[in-house]
Amino acid sequence: MSAVIGVRVPKKLKEELEKLEINYSEEIRKFLEDLVRRKRAERIMRRLRELERSVGRVEGNLSVELVREDREDR
Repeated sequence: MSAVIGVRVPKKLKEELEKLEINYSEEIRKFLEDLVRRKRAERIMRRLRELERSVGRVEGNLSVELVREDREDR
């Protein structure tokens, strides 16, 4: 399902787009998809930074300790 988004642009700009045979609806769609992708990534990075601050620094080599512990449990 799709929805319609109306964008008002100056008449001269629309004429130039048509003159240059630019498929502006496709270009706007691509731009909005990219914008959403970037904003989601920014939000995720912001959440990761907040989580990193709340967890704090882990001392030692945690991955080595976890692998060793797992191997010893077998």
